[in-house]
Amino acid sequence: MSTVLDSLKQYTTVVSDSGDFNSIEQYKPQDATTNPSLILAAVKQPEYAKLVDEAVAYAKKQGGDKEKQVNVACDQLLCQFGKEILKLIPGRVSTEVDARLSFDTEATKAKAHSLIAMYKELGIEKERILIKIASTFQGIQAARSLEKEGIHCNLTLLFGFGQAVACAEAGVTLISPFVGRILDWFKANKPDQDYTGANDPGVKSVQKIYNYYKQHGYKTIVMGASFRNTDEIKELAGCDFLTIAPALLDKLYKENGDIPRKLDPSTAASSAPQEKVSFVDNEAEFQWTLLQEKMAWDKLHEGIVKFAQDADTLKEIIAGKF
Repeated sequence: MSTVLDSLKQYTTVVSDSGDFNSIEQYKPQDATTNPSLILAAVKQPEYAKLVDEAVAYAKKQGGDKEKQVNVACDQLLCQFGKEILKLIPGRVSTEVDARLSFDTEATKAKAHSLIAMYKELGIEKERILIKIASTFQGIQAARSLEKEGIHCNLTLLFGFGQAVACAEAGVTLISPFVGRILDWFKANKPDQDYTGANDPGVKSVQKIYNYYKQHGYKTIVMGASFRNTDEIKELAGCDFLTIAPALLDKLYKENGDIPRKLDPSTAASSAPQEKVSFVDNEAEFQWTLLQEKMAWDKLHEGIVKFAQDADTLKEIIAGKF
């Protein structure tokens, strides 16, 4: 009998959401995603000390003051993790730009170029990398420019429909709507409702985005992310991609049975029509739309702060190696 994970793979590209590459190979995902929080959790494990040491040694060779070397070492560490992950998967790895740059288009582009250059030094071509950028207006503009250069982008910390529309208009390769964090917000702010199964607001958000993209012919990949339970994953079976943490991958791997396909391009096209909207080069309208959806506004900015804090903690660990 096949497992639920095998069943899911019939409809959806499965991606591992982890910086712990020792846990990735078992579940045979196509791609993998990382972020500062995942890398921070991984480097606290002794088996990854060698990568930290290699990143520090690389930074010292580049020279400059300590702050510059620490920053270089952090970027190199992200790329070292990506390189090791790519040995285990056939597809691409997502590597995140510093969250502090989320409101600076040019700095985001510069950091993306730096990461791609570091990967090239490690023998990894840009075709196997997704540069992960927060879905702010500035981040989306950076991604638009990078995509034109052939640098593929994963727009993350996506919670609102307007963010998804702007990303598709910018021609980004992939978006990561955060299912579980949407659920977290609704449980905290509107606790007296039923959010199980198909009632999960994070699931509904991804369904709406998926159907909108298919109805209007957008090629941007929808990759549901940040799951809290396997029911959310099952409700999104058929989504283009789903990135899943090892603990939930393990549950799907150990559960036998088949799951029905819930999302499909043909049914999306014939579902309730969604009027086409646009945010091209319209920051004011984008920000106003985001502000109207309090959940999306709250979770975007909270996520940027959390990723920045974890990146700072990672820098402190690396600084201690100099």
